[in-house]
Amino acid sequence: MKYTVKIDEKIFEVEIEDINARPVIARVDGEAFEVSPMSGIQPQGGTVSPGLEIAPTTGKLPATSHPVNLASSTQPLTAPLPGTVTEVFVKPGELIDAGNVVLVIEAMKMKNSIRATRGGLIDQVLVSAGQTVAHKQVLITFKDVP
Repeated sequence: MKYTVKIDEKIFEVEIEDINARPVIARVDGEAFEVSPMSGIQPQGGTVSPGLEIAPTTGKLPATSHPVNLASSTQPLTAPLPGTVTEVFVKPGELIDAGNVVLVIEAMKMKNSIRATRGGLIDQVLVSAGQTVAHKQVLITFKDVP
């Protein structure tokens, strides 16, 4: 998802891969940063999701943020809701892009396409069609990409 953020009268376009991930991966001008939302903090002067602080006075991301090499980030893909896996579209060893539909979870008679929150090389697919999954259960793990 893309956000427009105003910092010291300068406008930045910030792309957030998954606003619910911790830390949040934010891309600014093609450079990736890890950003840790601060609970209860409201951003000043931007159209950023509540609690996500990207509004320092320096015009840069907060000093606590640091660039991240997304290719070596091995954070797994977890289930955003409980339900039953009805289809799996990927397999170990496959290289995928962020946003690809990797599987479908049916919950309350609705099919939910689950998209990859990041690109990378799939290490393991830990679920199969017909399997019931819990909220935040690990679905897919990734390998480090050199």
